[in-house]
Amino acid sequence: MNIVINTRLLIKGRIDGISRFTFETVKRICLNHPEHQFYLLFDRMYDKDFIFAENVKPIIVPFQTRHPFLWWFWFHSQIPRVLNALKPDIFVSTDGYSVTNCNLPIVDVIHDLNFEHYPEHLPRLVRKYYRKFFPEYAKYSTRIATVSEYSKQDIHTLYDIPLEKIDVVYNGVSSTFQPLIESEKTLIKQKYTENNDYFVYAGTLHPRKNIENLFAAFSIFKQKTQSTMKLVIVGEAMFLSQTIQKAYDNHPYKKDIVFTGRVSDKELNYLLGSAFAMTYVPFFEGFGIPILEAFACGIPVITSNCTSMPEVAGDAALLCNPSDIESIANAMISLANDNNLYQTLLENSKKQLEKFSWDQSAELLWQSIEKAIQEYSTTK
Repeated sequence: MNIVINTRLLIKGRIDGISRFTFETVKRICLNHPEHQFYLLFDRMYDKDFIFAENVKPIIVPFQTRHPFLWWFWFHSQIPRVLNALKPDIFVSTDGYSVTNCNLPIVDVIHDLNFEHYPEHLPRLVRKYYRKFFPEYAKYSTRIATVSEYSKQDIHTLYDIPLEKIDVVYNGVSSTFQPLIESEKTLIKQKYTENNDYFVYAGTLHPRKNIENLFAAFSIFKQKTQSTMKLVIVGEAMFLSQTIQKAYDNHPYKKDIVFTGRVSDKELNYLLGSAFAMTYVPFFEGFGIPILEAFACGIPVITSNCTSMPEVAGDAALLCNPSDIESIANAMISLANDNNLYQTLLENSKKQLEKFSWDQSAELLWQSIEKAIQEYSTTK
């Protein structure tokens, strides 16, 4: 078969979230199926690390998709031209965007519908694009893959897509993330926190990630415990991040908040593995890969009690209400004061982590591809 896959988010040094899903699943699918030809579509010069096997042919499709107008041009004009020329057996899009004017089976991976629930967190043109076109992409696709049972139900409810058309393909966790030895932890604390223990957040600095409430909860934690604990924020700014900057500027303990910016996976492993615990309390997540990364690094997690996060965390994390600052602060205090609770979460996280792997994710996505081809052929 000839299989075309949208891999435009595979950008060297910028692999996280959706691009992590793309990298890990597409790499395995290409390697596991040498009998098929894969065409990977990029919107800029690609890195050779993304040409996973001899059966992979990269295609650069102009222009770089940096803006909603260019998104429309790429998916509604450029990609259909490529598909019409190649005449593949299927088109797979791993980032939710797709086409609506091509006669072939389509698998669209829609990770979540956060923009339907929190449109105010996105710039106006971005949210208008998502809310206009994503329902069309969902209805036009032969099958939809998504990363949690929560997102499956959400897509079904909001877009009236039959449940039997939606496949759950969980995320996994990279083998990069491993527990550290004490000497490594000491070096990281010397580098970032003046030898102090710390809570860590990892992800983009985006309004729905709830950084402002995390800051406020950290303030309550410091006031009530008089702890020397710090808070390390790992990630780069996205959309309306000036609100996060303002919350930081006005924070009474801002000298105890450390921003690292974007870091490599190796450095992220060090930062997670050296932390006391992860504090990851978004308002909304389709999955929440950082939860698994923290488990893999051997630290406990505080996360939100809503959307997909209880599904991913199981009984291996402290759950709190992300809209309730006291709830977040109390979880931080409980974890800092109760070593039995701390150790129980660590043990539970090892079991929870066994439920997720990228090998399984790739196999489930491949099954979705096969089902789409079969279903399309029977309806022609």
